[in-house]
Amino acid sequence: MLLYIIRHGETDYNAKGVLQGRMDAPLNESGRSLAAIVGRAMKGIHFDRCISSPLKRAYETAEIVLRESENTIPIETEKMILEINIGDYEGHMLSELGEIGKLFYVDPFCFPGFPGGECVQDVCERTQRFLRELVSQDDDKSYLIAMHGCALRAMLNPLYEHPEDFWHGRVPYNCTVSIVEAHNGNMKLIADDKLYYDPDLVIDRYELDSVK
Repeated sequence: MLLYIIRHGETDYNAKGVLQGRMDAPLNESGRSLAAIVGRAMKGIHFDRCISSPLKRAYETAEIVLRESENTIPIETEKMILEINIGDYEGHMLSELGEIGKLFYVDPFCFPGFPGGECVQDVCERTQRFLRELVSQDDDKSYLIAMHGCALRAMLNPLYEHPEDFWHGRVPYNCTVSIVEAHNGNMKLIADDKLYYDPDLVIDRYELDSVK
């Protein structure tokens, strides 16, 4: 079993530095363009199934990647891989969050959670449950999974070399791909935040060093 796990392309909220959470914004032109580049670079990979977060930015990324990679399969949606619920802080700029925002990025496992939303442990529990249930099928299929930055880091946390570093050094760039190989319930990360596009196109909207 191979899982190709992609973070969605850019939205206007990403470009403005707004924390989206469950806000359901579509991709912007830059996001669509990058997803198309990635899809064309993945031409030749046969996907048997595609699972996406229900949010537009993830679903649209999956649609574009499938189309450009010439895979004609339906997209299934799964709420367990939704982005973290930011609750009362949804739609706020990172700079507006003060110490609560700083803790979310600097020491997320000690972060108590967003008022009216979730904490990092909540996201780890539901996304890792999804991953365990998926790999328990132990088939020989290839999956495309489209999701979100925090949810992706939470889901793959046990597979990272240093799981205590939740962000794994940074929020994953838009449209980067992590590849997990699974067999008999055992999982191995064989590609980590892989770029299928020119590194000059990378835009880091969440520079963690600046938050610290």
